[in-house]
Amino acid sequence: MARLNDEVAALLKEYADLILLTGGNAFRARSYEKAARSVGGHPEDLARLDEDGIHKIPGVGDSTAAKISEYLATKHIAALDKLRAKVPPGVREITAIPTVGPKTAVQLYKQLGITSVDELRAAIAADKVKGLPGLGARAVEKIRAGIEQVSRAGERTLLSTALDLAEELVAAIGAVPGCTRCAYAGSLRRMRETVGDLDILATARDSAPLMAALLDRPEVADVIGSGPTKTSVRTDRGLQIDLRVVPPADWGAALIYFTGSRAHNIKLRGRAVKEGLKLSEYGLFEVESGKKLASRTEKEVYRALGLPVIPPTLREDRGEIEAAADGGLPDLVRLKDLRGDLHTHTDLTDGLASLEAMLEAAAGLGYAYYAVTDHAPNLSMQRMTDDKMLAQRERARALDRSFGGLRVLHGTELNIDPAGDVDWPAEFLAGFDICVASIHSSFTLDRAAQTRRLIRAIENPAVNIIGHLTTRLLDRREPIDVDLDAVFAAAGRTGTALEINASPHRLDLNDEQIMAARRHGVRFAINSDAHSVPQLNNQRFGIATAQRGWLSKDDVINTWSLTRLRAFLRKPAARKDEK
Repeated sequence: MARLNDEVAALLKEYADLILLTGGNAFRARSYEKAARSVGGHPEDLARLDEDGIHKIPGVGDSTAAKISEYLATKHIAALDKLRAKVPPGVREITAIPTVGPKTAVQLYKQLGITSVDELRAAIAADKVKGLPGLGARAVEKIRAGIEQVSRAGERTLLSTALDLAEELVAAIGAVPGCTRCAYAGSLRRMRETVGDLDILATARDSAPLMAALLDRPEVADVIGSGPTKTSVRTDRGLQIDLRVVPPADWGAALIYFTGSRAHNIKLRGRAVKEGLKLSEYGLFEVESGKKLASRTEKEVYRALGLPVIPPTLREDRGEIEAAADGGLPDLVRLKDLRGDLHTHTDLTDGLASLEAMLEAAAGLGYAYYAVTDHAPNLSMQRMTDDKMLAQRERARALDRSFGGLRVLHGTELNIDPAGDVDWPAEFLAGFDICVASIHSSFTLDRAAQTRRLIRAIENPAVNIIGHLTTRLLDRREPIDVDLDAVFAAAGRTGTALEINASPHRLDLNDEQIMAARRHGVRFAINSDAHSVPQLNNQRFGIATAQRGWLSKDDVINTWSLTRLRAFLRKPAARKDEK
């Protein structure tokens, strides 16, 4: 189930959207939207806060606090219910389509009676939308493409959302008397960036109590089917959950089978066939005698096939079985290997917490160093100035070693403009410990322009890391069109690290891009891009993506000592200039 903070944040965001959809004050809507972000990113659980505690959440004023308190007491917000009555729910859903804002959604509703994404798709197909004010052929085509993107995203669930639910289910089912093992499997265990459904595997002598525990879950909306070995349900958000209960003796074979991937399993079965064996979810058997050779643990099954256990994040048939047979599996980077985070934000720009709060949380994670990288001035909405950045630098220097010896690096996230230039002249950039550079605009430039843009930024001696390179948002925005091989080659040549952005909405670079970049000698930084204290924990998703890209500890610059990291940050071009 959703964390209470996230639940309330979603309601406040809905209220902000409905203010705009009903023609309300835009400033008021932005205030509620900011409060929604602040509540969602607040590290303390709302359920434990009194009224004073709620008022102390940044961005939460008297009116917002009253609505939060009302919801905590009644599970309703009267003002929200009043606005909901004025706008069909599908109209707000239309605003989730890229390029469709509240004004356009209301126009479509009032002039064409469109109250859902499906109705909008049909209206575009019937050529009813083109010609409305502000909606020419190009604008309508962008809306059509946005509908398809949102539809594709809606078919799958973000890794973070699926993992939160799966961990709750495993804990609940695993606590049922008689359950001896319980784990999630499938694409979630392989830590794919999105998940089509959830596979839960358990062992018990009697499966009935476990099946009942799933059926009693509050998020279950429909029962697809239920029996002694398998129960399938659908949640109120449309996610299918399959619970399978197997005998304890078959746990290992079943876990391999239901973890997949299908291609990995086929390759394993082919290996078994060559040895006169048969592999299934029930175990590894001799074909002639029918004797079971292994099934109890994954290690037992893999060993009987002449292999070490292959980590779930590698099970995609990308050469992992051959590498395992030859003793060539990588020693994958792990969460505990990270010594720091090199891309984070504070409330100086669009973050929700103070520098001190972020440093305290980073120290609590056991980091040796931590970089604050607030936005630079060319992202004008953040209102950064030279004086503000210099004041933060002074504060960062003063706080160095103040949180359990944590070393504080003062950096910035620069904006890569369409020509590939970044904020601030070279002499100002020289004062930073680290510079991340990212694209935040002009996403529709053609392939050649985007490629030139990124390579120019990569060749800038001040730029240490390229952040979220493809700019994609998994549930909202497609990646830019760029020649990735050319960009990777430039990064390898110049000693510019590429980010694995750990935000579950980004996971950018993805696993296949990581593998391609590594062939060019690229180094990587796994960064949270945290805008609040809870988001510092997103690193687990970045680590999973790095593992899927076959990265070892040495490939990732923020697993290195601070001395080695500082040497890397002095790029070859910068070192050459110093001579």
